[in-house]
Amino acid sequence: MDKPDIIKRTADYVKETMYGEGTGHDWWHVYRVWNMAKKIAKTEKNVEVEVVELGALLHDIKDWKFSDGDMTAGEKAAREWLESINANPKTVDNVCYIVRNVSFKGAGVKDRMKTLEGRIVQDADRIDAIGAIGIARCFAYGGYKGRQIYDPGIKPALHKTFAAYKSSEGTSVNHFHEKLLLLKKRMHTKEGKHIAGERSRFMHEYLDRFMKEWEGRK
Repeated sequence: MDKPDIIKRTADYVKETMYGEGTGHDWWHVYRVWNMAKKIAKTEKNVEVEVVELGALLHDIKDWKFSDGDMTAGEKAAREWLESINANPKTVDNVCYIVRNVSFKGAGVKDRMKTLEGRIVQDADRIDAIGAIGIARCFAYGGYKGRQIYDPGIKPALHKTFAAYKSSEGTSVNHFHEKLLLLKKRMHTKEGKHIAGERSRFMHEYLDRFMKEWEGRK
């Protein structure tokens, strides 16, 4: 099977699997990450575009948040799918590496992504977590988790370990400070940093407005 067919079949598979999901981790999230990853890849040199596209398409196929905390579920699902369509073994390994390492694991946990293709996908995924769409996704996921929108008595926590981050029960607004506003400085690519800067400014403006309205000043 040639590369375009592998990518098309993978896109169709992911769309069928994830369409209609309501937490913000749906097919349209994947679709946006896929398009953003391709956009960023065009600004970098010596990129294996097939790995970028497949990594973007499969990065959330079995997110640990929806797999009983199983950090291996996504990699297993990605490998099973790619091997079923006879993808090149090296490509399978490279894509699975991305799926295994793409997630944010806490403010105090360093990123482990070493490959350029993985860093492109990680930037694209994080860009979709910030800005106007990121705000919408944050509150959609918070509703799914039963989180309060905001409580002044619950302060943000910069989690030092993945275990602490995974077990956090903070508010949706706290999530801005615990993750979303940190992503701008954790971008790898020049294009990712540029886009993240613009989206982060919008989030700061939104939070400023939110707090003013919370206090009845607007």
